[in-house]
Amino acid sequence: MTNNILRETPWDKRALGMETYELLEHSEEALQKSEALKGHFTIKVDPLDSKHLLHAHGFYYTDTLLIPTCTKKQFTTYQDDKLTLMKEVPREDIIAVSRGAYEHGRFHRDFMLDRSGADQRYDNWLGQLYDEGGVWGLAYDGELAGFFAYSGNQVLLQAFWPKYQGRGLSKYFWSKAVQNLFDEGYEEVKTSISAANLAMVNLTASLGFKFKDAVDVYHKLNE
Repeated sequence: MTNNILRETPWDKRALGMETYELLEHSEEALQKSEALKGHFTIKVDPLDSKHLLHAHGFYYTDTLLIPTCTKKQFTTYQDDKLTLMKEVPREDIIAVSRGAYEHGRFHRDFMLDRSGADQRYDNWLGQLYDEGGVWGLAYDGELAGFFAYSGNQVLLQAFWPKYQGRGLSKYFWSKAVQNLFDEGYEEVKTSISAANLAMVNLTASLGFKFKDAVDVYHKLNE
């Protein structure tokens, strides 16, 4: 089922084990569509929009996503000679780094969902990006420290082993990977970040990213 009001999201269905949908417009007609179906629903709305209709139809707030972007001219680089990008890393090693790394994700913050389904959703997404050639390993002093997953000029997922967290290395990892995207010919790199993830907000700002847009994300579960 796909139209200009509502679409199925099979990638979420595989992880959550239920029917899943995204509403494509914030209107009474779209919200009424959600009343007649069982499953999990997502809608993204302007933060300044009134949320009255959403609450009336049983939707609840889960996250605010910021959309940072950076041009080559804005980009600030940081160098660390011990850091290298790995183009070929075993899939199971990348998935292992990913597990448990997304506490700020909207599906992990959704109190109506089991955490295991949220973890599986990110594992599936990362696996798809890996199969498409959109994952680089991040090595520090020759050892796998994390990964950087992207599609085109958009950074989608990234994570590090716990032993590499809290050491001030993130800006060097990100600097290396974003520079590589610019070297591949992109004039702009973008990502999305939960507003609750202040560490990532500060990190991207330190690299020269500017915050041009934001959306509020609401969920609903019809059992």
